[in-house]
Amino acid sequence: MRPPRANALRDAWCGELGDEQVGQQARVAGWVHRRRDHGGLIFIDLRDRSGLLQLVFHPETDPELFALAERLRPEHVISATGELLRRDEANVNPEMATGTVELSVSGCEQLAASETPPFPIDEDGPVDEVTRLKYRWLDLRRAAMAEALERRSQVTTTMRQVLEERDFIEVETPVLTRSTPEGARDFLVPSRMAPGDWYALPQSPQLFKQLLMVAGFERYFQIARCFRDEDLRADRQPEFTQLDIEMSFVEEDDVIELSEAVMGEVFRNVGFELAPPPWERIPWDEAMLRYGSDRPDRRFGMEIVDVGPRLDGSEFKVFQSVLDSGGVVRALNAGPREMSRSELESLNEVVQRHGAKAVAPIVVGDGGWTGNLARFFTDSQVASVNEALGASDGDLLCFVADSAAVAPVAIGALRIDLAERFGLLEGAGHDACWVVDFPMFEAGDGGGLTALHHPFTAPLGDLDDPAALRSRAYDLTVDGVEIGGGSIRISTPEVQERVFEIIGLDAGEARERFGFLLDALRFGAPPHGGIAFGLDRIVALACGRESIRDVIAFPKTASGSDPLTGAPGPAEPQQLRDLGIRQAPPPDPKP
Repeated sequence: MRPPRANALRDAWCGELGDEQVGQQARVAGWVHRRRDHGGLIFIDLRDRSGLLQLVFHPETDPELFALAERLRPEHVISATGELLRRDEANVNPEMATGTVELSVSGCEQLAASETPPFPIDEDGPVDEVTRLKYRWLDLRRAAMAEALERRSQVTTTMRQVLEERDFIEVETPVLTRSTPEGARDFLVPSRMAPGDWYALPQSPQLFKQLLMVAGFERYFQIARCFRDEDLRADRQPEFTQLDIEMSFVEEDDVIELSEAVMGEVFRNVGFELAPPPWERIPWDEAMLRYGSDRPDRRFGMEIVDVGPRLDGSEFKVFQSVLDSGGVVRALNAGPREMSRSELESLNEVVQRHGAKAVAPIVVGDGGWTGNLARFFTDSQVASVNEALGASDGDLLCFVADSAAVAPVAIGALRIDLAERFGLLEGAGHDACWVVDFPMFEAGDGGGLTALHHPFTAPLGDLDDPAALRSRAYDLTVDGVEIGGGSIRISTPEVQERVFEIIGLDAGEARERFGFLLDALRFGAPPHGGIAFGLDRIVALACGRESIRDVIAFPKTASGSDPLTGAPGPAEPQQLRDLGIRQAPPPDPKP
């Protein structure tokens, strides 16, 4: 860090002082991190943003100064002056960056007092999350949170540097906009000046960045705030931040190469040990077959195999009825594992959360299969499956039979659950890969088709056969976490109108909601594409945090509330009247 501008409060950072400054006068300021009274000497670890420095108060130097030190308590704010001394060899603290020196205090001023914090600031022990968020200003003083926000700033700085070196322009796009189909519910904002009409907070800057390409800017980026009204989890917040990128006159390889340049430099700068790019590209069909997920975690084996053709014609009616109805049987080899009956039964709960009915576990023994299910399969079927799964005596084989849509996802979730149970991710290192060649559409809730990514993604194939279309989309996954996704966009109005038609938007609705985009595409739209990276997820990975709430300064809880401010909260009656809104009684809770 650069030295602070010298003033009456400080002229040095606590964490930057060391052996080179021994014998010099220094003036530091910060918070009392710890205080230790050794009966004749008082030691205080002073904390500022840069780190810790030990201060020592001598009673013979100044009795009033020593009396002040006796009154100081954790989180009091002080400014102290003194000579930097080298510690005796026996008193060196190797766990502190400044552990070889200390400041012999000759002057000190208390700048602010502090009440006793509701949890220790000098420890990173577990604290109830609601309490942490209610007193977030104190939680942010703790080392783990301070480190996360420093790392977050480092990530965004690196992103900007790499993009600016490649002639990208940073452009802000509106936060108050119109609702668009992005896959989640919008947050709506009423308009006082247009009663009855509503703005929507953007789920992404998708349409605006496409318009910037039509406008001729060619290379755009933005650290954008985005909003989605959806159920929350560890890697999802109602408001989040993404690096948004768009480029003109490009194809997939161009966007992927740029993305690898940005993310490769980000991970290198934060010390995240990932193989340098280029990273492997895996077709979507292959990812779903081998890993049961379009964000595959490849840090361990246990790959999934389609064993349906090898078991077709067996006497096991559960498998055969699934195959006869057009379903699939997928299996994995969990290795030589011993699991109790109750543990095996708990595997059913994993796949049931993803729509499957059950897991069929079979243990390999003496080259064959053991257990009640073994008798339903011929020796040739057993040998064929064992060969496909690389099975040996003692291995636990897990089978899931269901529809072609359900079985891959269910056994993919089982694969991750087993890896966590058996500790396969411990010390596994890190892995990155691209998933490409996605389907263009998937089945919607109402029986029609909906865009798998979004309806502005360029399709590949015959538009008259929508179900068979692929898309020019690509996602980047690190350690089983999707950190970025994008596509080459539709750049002609005819194709865009046809895609709207396929997802159920008639011409009138498409014109009403997206007329500005369709018009723009008629005024010389270049081929263009882009990608967006989830900043919160990237920082969480870099910091080794399981929840993105631990890398966001002021997040919401899992229920979407903010214990710090009390949001969301009621509006004043006059505010509602100004907006022409009448508040209805809340709906009855679901039984």
